Amino acid sequence: MQTTDSILDQLSQAGYRITQPRRAVIGALLEDEGHHSPAEVHERAQTRCPTVGLVTVYRTLELLADLGLVRRIHTDDGCHGYANASHGHHHHLVCRQCGAAVEFEGCDLAALFEQIGRATGYSVDEHLLELVGLCPACQ
Repeated sequence: MQTTDSILDQLSQAGYRITQPRRAVIGALLEDEGHHSPAEVHERAQTRCPTVGLVTVYRTLELLADLGLVRRIHTDDGCHGYANASHGHHHHLVCRQCGAAVEFEGCDLAALFEQIGRATGYSVDEHLLELVGLCPACQ
């Protein structure tokens, strides 16, 4: 998992300014290992930077996701949550009860992609995989 400092360093290296609101959003998102809605991140970020606006939270989360520094998590209500991300290809396992999200690696889906390609004519070049269940604490 990435730290606040590592994300800030990567933002800076990518040419983005490190503002107090961005620091607050990143710190709020990384407070724990779960995934959080933009509204939850906004509420947490305001304790660090009272002037941070909801639009800034959305823009910052989208920027971080586009750069691969955080991951979008799809929720049951059709909205997105966001969670910390490691480098490289990985997926999330999300607890449907408490919202905890953990990463896992390993998904040899090449045979499935070939089968889908033959059946549909599509050439699959990327994928998202998110598994939902109950974490050990909620079982």
